[in-house]
Amino acid sequence: MDHVDLAMVLAVDGSASVTYEEFGLIAGGMAAALRDPGVVAGLTRAPVMLSLLLWSGAGAQEVITDWTRIASAEDLTRFAEGVDNMPRLVRAGQTAIGEALLASLTLLAHLPAVTKRSIVNVIGDGRSNDGMAPGPVRDRMAAADITINGLCILHEEPDLLQSYTEEVIGGPGAFAVTCRDYPDFAEAMRQKLAREIGDPIV
Repeated sequence: MDHVDLAMVLAVDGSASVTYEEFGLIAGGMAAALRDPGVVAGLTRAPVMLSLLLWSGAGAQEVITDWTRIASAEDLTRFAEGVDNMPRLVRAGQTAIGEALLASLTLLAHLPAVTKRSIVNVIGDGRSNDGMAPGPVRDRMAAADITINGLCILHEEPDLLQSYTEEVIGGPGAFAVTCRDYPDFAEAMRQKLAREIGDPIV
């Protein structure tokens, strides 16, 4: 069995509140953050595994990129290319964060490695309004020492951070960051990844 330092699910909102232009900005911003030299250095210090999950309403979750071992800058470049070009495979429905968390938990249950840390990154622009409530799933994951962090895009719901804090984030060292709108997303994502991998340069 492989051993890695970190397993991270990038769980991206593909619901109806995210326009196709905004979806492109998310994909491009995430890819840009993954290509940042500081993030590259942090994610390649020790082997990690990354996966990419797209979600919207109840029953609408798709694994875009399954678990990928990152042991070099070249590995991360290939993964970032997949993020940059991710297809919008889920229907643009409601916002089912609880089901996104459950899909992330299922991904982690099938991780083909032993990991020291598990993080789920929930990236979205709205509070949960469909499917199971996120709180109980969050609590179950936190009890298993899985960290759920959030990146809240505030252009439609200025108080989204409060909702994420109360219902979504949890586990060891959990935190949420915000960006005002989609053009600010790439920098917020970079800072978030830097914090998660323990890079002092933010």
